[in-house]
Amino acid sequence: MGSEGPSVVTVHVTGFKKFHGVAENPTEKIVANLKSFMEKRGSPKNLVLGSCTVLETAGEGAVGTLHKVLESAIAERENRSSPQGQVIWIHFGVNSGATRFALENQAVNEATFRCPDELGWKPQRVPIVPSDGSISRTRETTLPVIELTKTLRRIGYDVVPSDDAGRFVCNYVYYHSLRFAEQHGIKSLFVHVPLFLTIDEEVQMHFVASLLELLASSN
Repeated sequence: MGSEGPSVVTVHVTGFKKFHGVAENPTEKIVANLKSFMEKRGSPKNLVLGSCTVLETAGEGAVGTLHKVLESAIAERENRSSPQGQVIWIHFGVNSGATRFALENQAVNEATFRCPDELGWKPQRVPIVPSDGSISRTRETTLPVIELTKTLRRIGYDVVPSDDAGRFVCNYVYYHSLRFAEQHGIKSLFVHVPLFLTIDEEVQMHFVASLLELLASSN
């Protein structure tokens, strides 16, 4: 009997539109161009690139769309007769002051926005999910952030693990995604990227593709 090979990994990705201080969000372009980039580059047979969604940089504005695409992916998985393997959500956000990539290990149940989001909301020390309790509550990804970071660094990317995704919309979305992932047996990861002025678009696209391929190969 031959080996069945690695199981299928379906990866869904999100990015964000512009927001205060960032007129052009690199993650909007990354997510919009990812499918065509992966087609040209080629990817492992067991890697399926699912939905590519650009979210509003707004707490509730982003979460409404986020839950729709999360639930759609779950419904699609359940409607298929054959097993589809692992489902992973990768969320990309920009850190305009960063000089390297960061894989975020956790999100905190706290919304404290340093500036109003794109819908004008500026919460301060508000729980993201009140039923989860305190604003100090954290949720962690089940993906191996340290191992992924080490492998990506060996490939040549300047990337670090992080335990602080901030308290703005990135953390807000990540917390909701991690909560949803735990409830539905899927995985979620947030990745902060620099501006294209710091690390150019081509390098960032290759970084994202390498991360997706690594997730497929390590499954």
